[in-house]
Amino acid sequence: MSSDAVQPVERVRPPESAGERETLSGMLDFLRDTVVNKVAGLTDEQAFGHPVTASTLTPAGLVKHLTGVERFWFAIDFAAQDVEWPWTDDDPHGNFALAAGDTLPALVAVYQAECARSRSITAAAASLDDPAQGEGMTFNLRYALTHLIEETARHAGHLDLLRESIDGSTGE
Repeated sequence: MSSDAVQPVERVRPPESAGERETLSGMLDFLRDTVVNKVAGLTDEQAFGHPVTASTLTPAGLVKHLTGVERFWFAIDFAAQDVEWPWTDDDPHGNFALAAGDTLPALVAVYQAECARSRSITAAAASLDDPAQGEGMTFNLRYALTHLIEETARHAGHLDLLRESIDGSTGE
């Protein structure tokens, strides 16, 4: 594996007997690390290719999409932070578009930084019942965490299929 390749990260199993916030946050962190490990060791060529011919999904596109989802749900909608919108007017829902110059290591680094920002936002909330501060938002932190668990798990499953199609790699 080259030195600029994405390296695997240590995954920590979520607590099995903890409070609601620790359980939800722990499960989401476990899934976030799973996403990074699913693309670790891939070349840009592998990560940007379409290994499942019936699909346009790519490992790199999934990582970029999940970065936008993290920013949208936590920084923009929940915390009402003034941060750059994650998607373009041409792709308002973050449909896995890649840009010229994107590389897998850079995409993973931005994803991990966005996850760190999301963790900070989540940790700063007083309660899972805290309401979203974004204009017109009606959900609470509990809902945002649950939604991100669902979204991250779904796309980690996509990464399972893509990775196995690329190089036969399977596992958690």
